[in-house]
Amino acid sequence: MVCGDGERIVAAGSFEGHYVWHPAADDRELARACTDVRAGRYLGAHNVLQEARGNWELRAHRSLVLASEAADSDLAERWMAEEPGPEAALLGARVAMIRALRMADAGDSRADALLRIAQAACVRAARLLPTDPTPWVAQLALARIDGPRDPAPRGLLTAPPGPWQMFSHVLRLDPWHREAHHRFLACFFTRYGGSASARWDVASFLSHRAPATSALRLLPLVALVEDYDPKALLADHTWQQPQWATTTLGIYHNWFPQAASYPFTPVLDLAYLAHALFMAKREFEAREVLTAMGPYASRMPWSVFGDPGEQLTRARRSCGLPTPAPA
Repeated sequence: MVCGDGERIVAAGSFEGHYVWHPAADDRELARACTDVRAGRYLGAHNVLQEARGNWELRAHRSLVLASEAADSDLAERWMAEEPGPEAALLGARVAMIRALRMADAGDSRADALLRIAQAACVRAARLLPTDPTPWVAQLALARIDGPRDPAPRGLLTAPPGPWQMFSHVLRLDPWHREAHHRFLACFFTRYGGSASARWDVASFLSHRAPATSALRLLPLVALVEDYDPKALLADHTWQQPQWATTTLGIYHNWFPQAASYPFTPVLDLAYLAHALFMAKREFEAREVLTAMGPYASRMPWSVFGDPGEQLTRARRSCGLPTPAPA
């Protein structure tokens, strides 16, 4: 089975001497659909998105990966024109979202126009399948550009304003939606106009309301990487502090055993956990998490600390695991 640029899909937990960076990871159906999208075909995308109706985590993941493949082509527009429906509308919303975020991050003058196009596409997708939270998650992603500033609910020390009403709507559809929580937290990142105090407040609030076995317990680790300053004194020792070591080990003991039951390997969440364990000098636990990832790799969080491949190799080597041969 081939994924991405000729990468063969292998089982998570095995390692054949190279990393696989494609976000489809070991979701075989999604990898096939990505191949179709690159060839200008949308039937595979329709099938994997329709199959994921009701499994909103899987639908969100698949639609985002497919949109990343389709964003530089006219496939989404052509699909909507030729065979409109909830799946076509969802891919269109995700593609429009990606394009708007790219332009906004680049400071391009077209960002405002693309933002309006993306918002309209999200509304259309939400109307076609009202039970699906994914179009609302896409709107949350767009909210970091120029989103609503609703007052925060009680329970947050800094009471940071943000797109709270939109987030609440997503939670009514799916209370523990992973991407929704990450998109919402990103609205408070400093690079998007937030502050460190608000970021920590929101990450703590959201993670503590989630079950101990939920991947949402990883949100403080995401905020910790976002807060990383290589110029700060003893910055790399932050993860060894008792509060962070306790947080990380709690995630390892409570959430990590659940990862094996996911319909696809949750590479990004595993990477954040493996990185935190490695930085905390917990090589035994980090080795287990890295082994569970197999060859699948994500650029975050490693890219914050240098070349992602080099940083991942450093962690694997420290844990006594095989690494890719030098090029």
